[in-house]
Amino acid sequence: MIRRPSFIKKSLATYHPILYHLVVFIKRVERRLSWILDPYAYAHDKGSKRLKFRVKKHQSVLIKQLSSKENKTLQLNKIQSLKVVVKMINGLVIKPGETFSFCKLVGKPSIRRGFLPGIELSQGKVQVGVGGGICQASNLLYWLFLHTPLEIIERHHHSFDPFPDQGRILPFASGATVMYNYRDLRVRNNTENHYQINLWLDAKCLNGEIRCDSVQRYSYSVFEVGHRFEEANDKIYRSNQLWRKVYDRKNGGHQTHSEYVVSNRAEVKYNFDGYDLV
Repeated sequence: MIRRPSFIKKSLATYHPILYHLVVFIKRVERRLSWILDPYAYAHDKGSKRLKFRVKKHQSVLIKQLSSKENKTLQLNKIQSLKVVVKMINGLVIKPGETFSFCKLVGKPSIRRGFLPGIELSQGKVQVGVGGGICQASNLLYWLFLHTPLEIIERHHHSFDPFPDQGRILPFASGATVMYNYRDLRVRNNTENHYQINLWLDAKCLNGEIRCDSVQRYSYSVFEVGHRFEEANDKIYRSNQLWRKVYDRKNGGHQTHSEYVVSNRAEVKYNFDGYDLV
């Protein structure tokens, strides 16, 4: 992978729009080459029936409360884009030794493939892009994966926090952003079991579940540690750590230990009134 020279302190993409598109092009080429040359066997087979045992289920609301008619239209477009994502992923079985790749399965969002313009977070701002909003699917999948023994080998979170919490249930930064194809969500199955992803839409929510071909010995509970807002270089940042508790079902469901998952830090972009700084 091509690395930025050490004497260049900022990303090349921040200096000029042309450089941004050049960097994106290079990263996409590198990713395509890695798909050919890396040793991973990528999951692509779908099961005709759902596997017997449910491991974890979750859902997220499709339409959020937004102020403008334009934003509501973009959210409706997002639902159409999510339908394409669901079609590409629903029923996928991750066999022992296989790797799940969101970008490889879903492909590049385009109008021709049925994706529509939606809200996306890119280059430090909220903007409109084809396929904007499909991160709702990768967010949900990441949360599901955190409740399995599958190994998360690639996950990215947004570098900025665009909106204040409104009805948040899950910990801050407990999702995963994707940007075709250089920011991916990838998960490897190092177990002896088959795992299946099921996604579906109803009138209000995007729904998802992970199923398995055998009963799972361990269950997981994800929580955050050290959530805080802090000021640095005249900017406000939000940070936390995600951990998970591990329970042994064969030992009466008792907790065996806690595992560190990941640290998150993002620049806050909204009005900070009403929040306490550390």
